[in-house]
Amino acid sequence: MGKRHAGHRFMPGKFVFPGGRVEPEDRRMAAAGALDPDVEAKLNVHVRRPSPHFARALALAAIRETFEETGLAIGVPDYGAPENPPPGAWTRFAATGVTPALDVIDFLARAITPPGRPRRFDARFLIADATCVARRVEGAVHPEAELVELVWTPLNEALNLDLPDITRAALADLGQALDGGLDKRRPRPFYRQLRGKRLRDEL
Repeated sequence: MGKRHAGHRFMPGKFVFPGGRVEPEDRRMAAAGALDPDVEAKLNVHVRRPSPHFARALALAAIRETFEETGLAIGVPDYGAPENPPPGAWTRFAATGVTPALDVIDFLARAITPPGRPRRFDARFLIADATCVARRVEGAVHPEAELVELVWTPLNEALNLDLPDITRAALADLGQALDGGLDKRRPRPFYRQLRGKRLRDEL
């Protein structure tokens, strides 16, 4: 879990997952393996333009954002550095000698921020086993960064941290998914609000 800078206008001081949005470069980055077919299919449920490329970009965006905010490079070192990475964060990622891996990514849950909030997101929570962290670059987490602290914590202890409600819900979903053996065919929670009513549907 990463602790957000106290100076942020949005969720200051909260412990959160690394996150962000899909960038054009994520669609052009080389990767090892492929998303599990069931993971890809679930990522494409209730999507305006579903495609394998869309699901792939989501997974690569998650890997890139995790690297940018934490210095953790998720992937495999066996292939060496990816050739011709897009500029920016992906070039820095490639410099670690790690190729991002799609087959280690699982889809946990989706959540759309309720209407009326100052900032809204259509977020997918993605997970990977910690053994898939192939490298760590120091310096991403520091007192003036987006995340000022990074902690590895047992799941039950994470619930004692200062968490946004949706992060707390996602951690509960993670516990249930782990209890079920992370079956890739399992339904995924989908949090949203319709006509003033908060819903927890399944994908």
